[in-house]
Amino acid sequence: MTAVVAPITALLIGVALLLMGNGLQGTLLPIRADLEAFSTIDIGILGSSYFFGFALGCLGGPWLVRRAGHIRTFAAIVAIASSIVLAHALITNAAVWWGLRAGSGFCFAVLYMVIESWLNERATNENRGLIFSIYTIINLTVITVGQMMLILADPADFVLFGLASILVSLAAVPVALTRAQAPAPIDQVKIRIRTLYHQSPVGVMGCATVGLANGAFWALGPIFAQRDTGDTTNVALFMSIAVIAGAVGQWPLGRWSDRIDRRKVIVLASAGSALAAIIMTWLAHSDSVLLTYSVFLFGFFAFPLYALSIAHMNDFVQPENYVETASGLLLVYAAGAVAGPLLASLATDIFGIGSLFAYTALIHIGLVAFAGYRMRQRTPAPVAEHIAFADALRVAQTVAPIDPLSESEHSAHGEESAPSHMRQHDMEDDVP
Repeated sequence: MTAVVAPITALLIGVALLLMGNGLQGTLLPIRADLEAFSTIDIGILGSSYFFGFALGCLGGPWLVRRAGHIRTFAAIVAIASSIVLAHALITNAAVWWGLRAGSGFCFAVLYMVIESWLNERATNENRGLIFSIYTIINLTVITVGQMMLILADPADFVLFGLASILVSLAAVPVALTRAQAPAPIDQVKIRIRTLYHQSPVGVMGCATVGLANGAFWALGPIFAQRDTGDTTNVALFMSIAVIAGAVGQWPLGRWSDRIDRRKVIVLASAGSALAAIIMTWLAHSDSVLLTYSVFLFGFFAFPLYALSIAHMNDFVQPENYVETASGLLLVYAAGAVAGPLLASLATDIFGIGSLFAYTALIHIGLVAFAGYRMRQRTPAPVAEHIAFADALRVAQTVAPIDPLSESEHSAHGEESAPSHMRQHDMEDDVP
């Protein structure tokens, strides 16, 4: 394993620092916004802005990398991302924060693109699984650590903003000083959303559901926990438990989906998410211990849905189209994640923060109904032809550079404009 990890050690250290800073920032900002008396709609727009910027980063990132190269792009974007963290502490205005959060989303989309294209370049068919397993472990671990850093200082002070900025800034050091050769320029992939929907309606709607529901959770979940418990330690635990539960749920649900009609597992996961959300709605402002169990249940079922949806979609496409497919589904997810926090904030503004999970439950119930309907309309993909969930998970953990051409423009270009791939074979993550 040492021979595999050694060439990418600097990159993995940079990833750990970067995601730790982003994990802290993502939980800190909603809490600080609440302390500054931002409305729940303001906070919802804050979450939507991040994913809007993220989608723009997927569109513009390849141009930056081709212009400046991986290492210089990484260093420059890290500097911008770090400055944005500090700017939040200097100017506490909702409209300014929306713009800053969009800028942060753009930066992290580009940074993820650089990181994951670099990992793809270094991976071979023999070690790709190991490399992305290590990347996944680091991803989940350091995001959790970053969220737990919320307990180190008062969110009303500058300290946590400074700490997040330091972590993001330090991420550039190992990458800028690495002696490893930078990967080749990033190619773009071309997206045909209507084609994807015709191939697998459940796959597309599953990703949209994850965006609508989980985008709202990342934006308003810290506020729910803060108002329910009044303790930043419990906020950090609440968010971290959800991430850990999502990691735990990936493998049993994924392995089971390899053996049966994958739509049944999607229905189960979405129904489990809805049930957990209903329980949390009922428990709002009550027993925090039961709430902890409920958020674990929610994370266990809700967070694997994205990879399950990609795996289901890939059961119907050729391997050479996995990159294009994952990229299209990422765009669907991002669109849902832009709308989700805004819709949820409207609900919570009218009915109170407890309605956050009522909204989430309704979204998941909609997917259960849609997938159940589709199961009566279409026979399942043969189990023997299923792509392994582990392979789909690796595809789902990468950020694809997206060609903004419309579907009609692609048709005009003909089949020769079929998707070109990143230097190896896989591409999407994330969800914050």
